[in-house]
Amino acid sequence: MTERLSPTEQLTSPAPSTRSDRRAWLGLLVVLGPVLLVAMDNSILHLAMPRISESLSPSAGQALWILDVYGFVVGSLLITFGSVGDRYGRLRLMTVGAVVFGAASAGAALSSSPEALIAFRALMGIGGATLLPSGLAVISELFRDPRRRAQAIGIFAATFATGFAIGPVTGGLLLSVFPWGSVFLINLPVVVLFLVFAPTVLREVRGTRPGRVDVLSVVLSSAGLLLTVYTLKDAASHGLGWHQALTGLAGIALVWWFLRRQHRLEHPLVELGLFRERVFAFAIVTGLLSLLVWAAASYLTGIYLQSVLGLDVLTAALLAVPGALVLTVTCVVTPRFFERIGRRIALAAAHLFAGAGLALLLLAGTESGVGWFVASTMIAGIGYGISFSAVADVAVSAVPPERAGAAAAIAETSNELGNALGISLLGATAALVFRLSGPDVAGTLNETLAVPGLAEGAAESARAAFLSGMHVAVVIGSAVSFAVGLLILRLVPRAARVSQAAPASRRVR
Repeated sequence: MTERLSPTEQLTSPAPSTRSDRRAWLGLLVVLGPVLLVAMDNSILHLAMPRISESLSPSAGQALWILDVYGFVVGSLLITFGSVGDRYGRLRLMTVGAVVFGAASAGAALSSSPEALIAFRALMGIGGATLLPSGLAVISELFRDPRRRAQAIGIFAATFATGFAIGPVTGGLLLSVFPWGSVFLINLPVVVLFLVFAPTVLREVRGTRPGRVDVLSVVLSSAGLLLTVYTLKDAASHGLGWHQALTGLAGIALVWWFLRRQHRLEHPLVELGLFRERVFAFAIVTGLLSLLVWAAASYLTGIYLQSVLGLDVLTAALLAVPGALVLTVTCVVTPRFFERIGRRIALAAAHLFAGAGLALLLLAGTESGVGWFVASTMIAGIGYGISFSAVADVAVSAVPPERAGAAAAIAETSNELGNALGISLLGATAALVFRLSGPDVAGTLNETLAVPGLAEGAAESARAAFLSGMHVAVVIGSAVSFAVGLLILRLVPRAARVSQAAPASRRVR
């Protein structure tokens, strides 16, 4: 028999929905801390590397590994940990990951050799890979109402994007006061707060997805993605040689084997049937392409501001703040328009805004261009913000709650691959134009400007050649963005909705 409350008790007792909402928003706040750290650690070392080089004296190869190993590990393990969290408990996985991330951060800060720092950065990547897909899946559990969930996902996406954008600024501010180890020690208070409050505020979801994790699929996906991302980044730094070609082919072969295996498994790591839905497939393409153009633009404009216009590193980082603010606000407000404009328009708008923002960089010159850079980041930031929010929402709403971690991992993996492809493809294109049209003194602009006794005419020629390469990359990125945006308007139905994944019995075998 259900106990009834008296009228007085009904007035004085907090409504269950109010308590539930309060708990959900507190849970979101607890999840956002680690998400911010994981994003920041993708870019916070950009300004710290000179200090690290002075202290540890890494070789050129070791310096690249210090910068890149974190992203390599995160990108290669997202799919694995998304599926593990769905099956064995997301809160448990996030807790273990936070401990690993915090301990590795402390170890990185105290490293006394390049090898030790590389190892601890890899451990940080393992911890970070547990936090992103499980964090997004936990949010889908906390907010069952689709509208509230979309708002929460928008805030999640804004936090991740903001962390990536403010990483260099945060690093610069810390390094102006503290030693280089501070860029890692800043992680510890946030990790401690998460470990204290997460068990109280967050609910555990365990054992909701059937079947054991297929070990061979884990090995294939992790090794394949690791080799693929490594090849792309290494080719961007050193050019495409036989070594990069072999590792790239090996990575592609392992990924192909992984995808073939998913068709035959009753409980796969990746539900390939999701990609039969056009809105889901275009959402993943949007996540990849948005990070591709963002990474390329950030990389090239960073060199442009410092080596062409002659700005210092911190000033260049601060000029990116307006665009980061626009991106953050867009992530937060975008979910409010989903019901009104639909996912089709939202995904198309992400590409059109990004393409328009990129196109403004064509107006930047060798003597001036700060205003065009800021305007570009602000307009493109609208597109990036829509993308981060829309892609995350489509991913977690495409599947039942028990598979949200694996779906979120697909979206996050597309971001990581886009990040690697941006520098590898568009960055390499800009470098090729520089080598063809530059003064033929060195392979890059920075190396050319560092040549002792370089004539001013050669320096000006090098700056102009770099700008030409950046403009070619911008034209390609902008054209692809516009093309995909128009393709979405043409191919995605007006009333596009993501249906949940087909059951195992209906999968193609």
